[in-house]
Amino acid sequence: MTHIAHWIGGAERAGTSGRVGPVFNPATGEQTAEVDLASTAEVAEAVAVAKAAAKGWRSASLSKRSAVLFKFRELLAERTGELAAIITAEHGKVLADAAGEVARGLENVEFATGIPHLMKGSFSEQAATGVDVYSIRQPLGVVAGITPFNFPAMVPLWMCATAIAAGNAFVLKPSEKDPSAALWLARLWAEAGLPEGVFNVVNGDKEAVDALLVHPDVAAVSFVGSTPIAKYIYETGTSHGKRVQALGGAKNHMIVLPDAELDAAADAAISAGYGAAGERCMAISVVVAVGDIADPLVEAIAARLPKLKIGNGADAGTDMGPLISAQHRDKVAGYIAAGEKEGATIVADGRATDSLPKDGFFLGTTLLDNVTPSMTVYTDEIFGPVLSVVRVETYAEAVELVNNNEYGNGTAIFTRDGGAARQFQFDVNAGMVGVNVPIPVPVAYYSFGGWKASLFGDSHMYGPDGIQFFTRGKVVTSRWPDPGTSAIDLGFPQTR
Repeated sequence: MTHIAHWIGGAERAGTSGRVGPVFNPATGEQTAEVDLASTAEVAEAVAVAKAAAKGWRSASLSKRSAVLFKFRELLAERTGELAAIITAEHGKVLADAAGEVARGLENVEFATGIPHLMKGSFSEQAATGVDVYSIRQPLGVVAGITPFNFPAMVPLWMCATAIAAGNAFVLKPSEKDPSAALWLARLWAEAGLPEGVFNVVNGDKEAVDALLVHPDVAAVSFVGSTPIAKYIYETGTSHGKRVQALGGAKNHMIVLPDAELDAAADAAISAGYGAAGERCMAISVVVAVGDIADPLVEAIAARLPKLKIGNGADAGTDMGPLISAQHRDKVAGYIAAGEKEGATIVADGRATDSLPKDGFFLGTTLLDNVTPSMTVYTDEIFGPVLSVVRVETYAEAVELVNNNEYGNGTAIFTRDGGAARQFQFDVNAGMVGVNVPIPVPVAYYSFGGWKASLFGDSHMYGPDGIQFFTRGKVVTSRWPDPGTSAIDLGFPQTR
């Protein structure tokens, strides 16, 4: 059985806490590794190493930092398949989806290679007589990332690429459920020439998280996960003087208007609802069928479900893999039972096991019709392969449904009407909007983040917001008087 250690100061570091956690292959149900769980002291050691490394890395020229990022980008592009296989083995998603995850992370590395341009400030000559004023951005020092199991490579790359390019040292606390991708990235950073201690990995559970949140030398914390934990991260981190961006849960709606292209909408609902077994914060979990498109849309979605191959994500031809754990599989199955009890119509029941692999943490695709906003399957973030259909009569009802929901991560509309689409992006209260695009994750040169209970803090992730989050501004006012002209003036400075 493989043993997964920490990465501190440019090398693997065996844990000393005496605590370990199991790592499973979700497709077989077998434990494949054990991972060290860091103590508060071990987190403190990683932060101390990062603090020492941050001094030198901050002094590195922008061109030097950019060169390391370019090298890291090339190595990552060359070895995408290797990292994808690691993700599939511990998360369970199919290889193509894992490779897509790496590709989206790679986009953020590519954005960060432009750090010489991204860190440019501004300059005002002669703001007052003989006085110039200019602004600069500087790194924070030691920053931390706490990342979820569902994207063990992409989400860390959302954070660390920008943070490191900006001149910070980074401490990553990945999910203990699938930690190997983080260690793989650490080795790649070292191969790319990143100085020792600039990127560190501490595996762990709540003890490691809390240690990062209260450590005085951690200046900022970036987090992606569920809303209750995001709220806890934000409140704890900010109460200890940290800058925090905490991205929480979601209940993403896909509105389908009567004029939508039926096959395109059905295909989108399938891919966005069941891809990665629904374990995506941007997964579509609610299809809002407007008017008379409801019956044919439900029929079209249901007709596609038997064609999906569910199995080991490493096997060719597999469309959907297992869930991350037996506990999570059972929790999702419980939501299906609750939906049935509360009156939803079960069109397809993922609990039927006849066609599922006997081993592993598998659940089939579930389609629930006639769901109402009072049902548990609607109110809760299920995070599994369960798609709910809510029927409404008008566009206004559909928008009201989205806007009344506590979450505001992403939403989408399917229509042929450009006016309706434009009105939707104006009306809807969500951070990311798709028009005939079911999963509107922004490209790397924009920023990712939701509204309402989907985000705690005022900064979205990566892109321009990422640069702002991992740096702070400084304004310099300078005056170089001519020799012999100096004089004392106790008056308030004037800009004339």
